[in-house]
Amino acid sequence: MDLQLEGKVAIVTGAGRGLGRAAALALAAEGVRVLGVARSQDELRTLAETDPQRIAVRTCDMLDTAAVAALPEAAIAQFGRIDIVVNNAGIAPAGAFVDMDDETWRRVFGVNVFACATLARAAGPHLLAQGSGKIINIASTSGLLGKPTLVAYSSSKGAVLQMTKALAGEWAKHGVQVDAIAPGAYETEAQSAVLESQEILARRLRKIPAGRMGAPEEIGPLVCLLASPASDFVTGAVFVADGGESSKL
Repeated sequence: MDLQLEGKVAIVTGAGRGLGRAAALALAAEGVRVLGVARSQDELRTLAETDPQRIAVRTCDMLDTAAVAALPEAAIAQFGRIDIVVNNAGIAPAGAFVDMDDETWRRVFGVNVFACATLARAAGPHLLAQGSGKIINIASTSGLLGKPTLVAYSSSKGAVLQMTKALAGEWAKHGVQVDAIAPGAYETEAQSAVLESQEILARRLRKIPAGRMGAPEEIGPLVCLLASPASDFVTGAVFVADGGESSKL
């Protein structure tokens, strides 16, 4: 199936590792020119080396509002246009709710919510003017169901899901689609504590009907589909990708 993505331009945040890296590589493989964004220069250098013709990189602290807002112009300067934004960068500090201080809450919402909104708002004028575009927000099943010891993270991802739906309704008439993906457990660095312990891993897998965690590469095709014209009538949707975990009674 030709997704008609050749020549499109995307920004992918949190592209240095995990799901963000997988999304960036999948888009590039479909012919998309990608501006990969992350904090780690080493990770970004490795990403760029995989496809120097299609992937450019830029370091950015997602708590730096001005730097985040400048990303669409950076993509346009590099590639001449902007079509797709994948808001993937996120943090998930764990801990007891009573021990999570105000600064932690501000940091979690700063990266997971405000940076997401800032980047979409900065890209918005370009997408609205051309009458087309895709915003793909990587949320979490924690934003749907909540998770103990991840109250701030769950709250922030819930906010991302509601922002997705509200913005989808506002921009649909302009030809811009806004959707979200809610991943469950994937084999990424964020799950290292689980993956490094056979006992913890076995306990975790018992909760997933599929009997395994997802591979990062499995998120790529869904990102590409939502980035493509094939999904032009899909907006405000939340796609759960968790091996059936959140649907289990």
